[in-house]
Amino acid sequence: MIFPPLIFFLMVTFFLVALIMLPFLMVGLIGEAFLRLGISPGLVFWLLILTLVGSLVNVPIYRFENRDLVGGQVVSYFGMRFRVPRPERVQSTILAVNVGGALIPVALCVYLISQIDFGLSLPVLLAVVTVVVNRLARPVRGMGIGVPGLVPPLVAALGAYFLCPMELRAPCAYIASTMGILIGADLLNLGQIRQLGAPVASIGGAGTFDAIFLSGIIAVLLS
Repeated sequence: MIFPPLIFFLMVTFFLVALIMLPFLMVGLIGEAFLRLGISPGLVFWLLILTLVGSLVNVPIYRFENRDLVGGQVVSYFGMRFRVPRPERVQSTILAVNVGGALIPVALCVYLISQIDFGLSLPVLLAVVTVVVNRLARPVRGMGIGVPGLVPPLVAALGAYFLCPMELRAPCAYIASTMGILIGADLLNLGQIRQLGAPVASIGGAGTFDAIFLSGIIAVLLS
């Protein structure tokens, strides 16, 4: 699902802005964060482009139907009062996955896990971040799941400092922060989607896109 309008204009704008900022990315915070993860400088630019463009794309995977009873109405007919039966109001919610906020960060995490032997430090840290995020996550009706943006990267960076070797702190913090939000905020709260009242519930999209993308970057810079 691609959100209109002006999708082409936004894509061109992002591409032109990224082209202008390419020299700065190499020495900037985002470039530094990805370089610490072992990503080559040439891939940093394209990774950012794919993330920005992918943030506009949601892939629908399931549709929920909510059936609410609408209050019955009392009518008067020749002095006699009747209560009209309470009708059902059907409201659907589409569960989707955001490309830039979920699929690309997860793909990067999978790549890092396949390239690095973290031992037990990563599962332990991921479990800690997931529990913390899940405790703090709150459903916001009409919007999605709200998460304090700075807590996951702080917990991930602090945990990586104590649990991971120095050379593995950056990727360990990134994976724990990124996956911790996806699991703790989105996946573990799938049961509350029906109560949100939103037409689209996007995993890694809407408010959690900034949290997932930026928390991973912040966690790397703090580690």
